[in-house]
Amino acid sequence: MNFFRRLVAVIFAALILVGATSAFARDVVRFSGYRPGTIVVSTGARQLYYVINRGQAIRYPVGVGKAGMAWHGRAYVAQKHIRPAWVAVPGVTRTIPGGSPRNPMGAAAMGLDRGNYAIHGTNNPGSIGGFVSHGCIRMYNADIMDLYRRTRIGTEVIVLR
Repeated sequence: MNFFRRLVAVIFAALILVGATSAFARDVVRFSGYRPGTIVVSTGARQLYYVINRGQAIRYPVGVGKAGMAWHGRAYVAQKHIRPAWVAVPGVTRTIPGGSPRNPMGAAAMGLDRGNYAIHGTNNPGSIGGFVSHGCIRMYNADIMDLYRRTRIGTEVIVLR
């Protein structure tokens, strides 16, 4: 019986990691004014758009920066990581390993070249749609994996108010 409990725990952890237990709500919408391949974040609407062609984008719900921590402007994807580890303050706080259900980075992260910001997954799907972060853009794990596959290093990210 102990074997089956462990097996269920491993399967459950794997489902959380890839976002299978998280809802996702991406859809294709009309969207113009930006080049294909650009990521546009509407902070006020808590939506991220990945422009797929002139006139269309994939829309993803996101969590954004809390009051006083949100930012706007232009950045570029500088790093990409699957199952990233997380540490609040390097050299001071303990690292939470990638894949841990306590890791706030979720299944994947794309680090930006501006500040200490990233577009990343979350193991707290209830935070999507809110003003919840220290400036990072949070996505459902299934959605960050979809966006991760579409995005390259150097992708332009435009964050609007």
